Amino acid sequence: MWNDFVTQFWPSTIDGLTNGSIYALVALGYTLVYGVLRLINFAHSEIFMIGTFASLFVLDWINISGPQTGLALVGVLLMMLAVSMAVSGGSAVLLERIAYRPLRKRGASRLAALISAIGASFFLQELFAIWQGRDQLSIPRVMDKEVLFNIGSGQVRNDKLLVVVAAILMMIALDRFVNGSRLGRGIRATAQDPDTAVLMGVNIDRVVLVTFLLGGMLAGVAAMLYGVFFELTQYNVGFLLGIKAFTAAVLGGIGNIRGALVGGLALGLIENYGASFFGSEWLNVVAFSVLVLVLMFRPTGILGENLQRARA
Repeated sequence: MWNDFVTQFWPSTIDGLTNGSIYALVALGYTLVYGVLRLINFAHSEIFMIGTFASLFVLDWINISGPQTGLALVGVLLMMLAVSMAVSGGSAVLLERIAYRPLRKRGASRLAALISAIGASFFLQELFAIWQGRDQLSIPRVMDKEVLFNIGSGQVRNDKLLVVVAAILMMIALDRFVNGSRLGRGIRATAQDPDTAVLMGVNIDRVVLVTFLLGGMLAGVAAMLYGVFFELTQYNVGFLLGIKAFTAAVLGGIGNIRGALVGGLALGLIENYGASFFGSEWLNVVAFSVLVLVLMFRPTGILGENLQRARA
């Protein structure tokens, strides 16, 4: 086992960072909603799933059947990104208006909101299963996967580098927005004390709407990158990934934007190192063992800082 781990160290590191970047982008949605509403939005994984189908529909619409190069590749990637962000963001807003806002207006308990989230998750899964079928669907390859350079025995491909760099840039953009914009200050104020935020003139409904929109758009980015990297989707593609993204959010510190990135990358590395040490069949076991251990020994996560205390 040790020899396998040493041999696979650099490939596992590169793959771990790639997978972890996708986890981190989805985890940001969990973190934002939890920071503001203290709600685990378990339907967020289906917002990601919807984004993967949006990317597939874009490629079918513009009749892409093979890899692109140059400006054509840039255009296709940007179109996939824009549509996935718009569709996932819009779906998240619609989810908030239908599944959560009525409960919030009636002063329902968090348990009721949690049950609503689980119900919405299963509803969206079955809706897409009926519409698109239950079989795995292939997403056409849009870019040739070329090795840019090697790190030890690991190969850094252009698609893997795209995923990692995009995740870091989106996290930085979100962090700057939350810490530097007026809406961002409203999000932090609502996360800290909703009643006082209302007295200070913060529109709670607007803040919640923006929070879901941002989380959905980030899930759309993750969905587009997932489609480029894994080249597949399915009605339940978000289920397992969503649980891992939630694990990443808890690992980094639920309610912490920077912690979501740290937790996502850390989880990606841990599960891939575990798979190279124990065997690939243990990959998911290792990932979910991390969730149990974190909840047992450090429930506040690695950084342990809430959204309301975030600073520039």
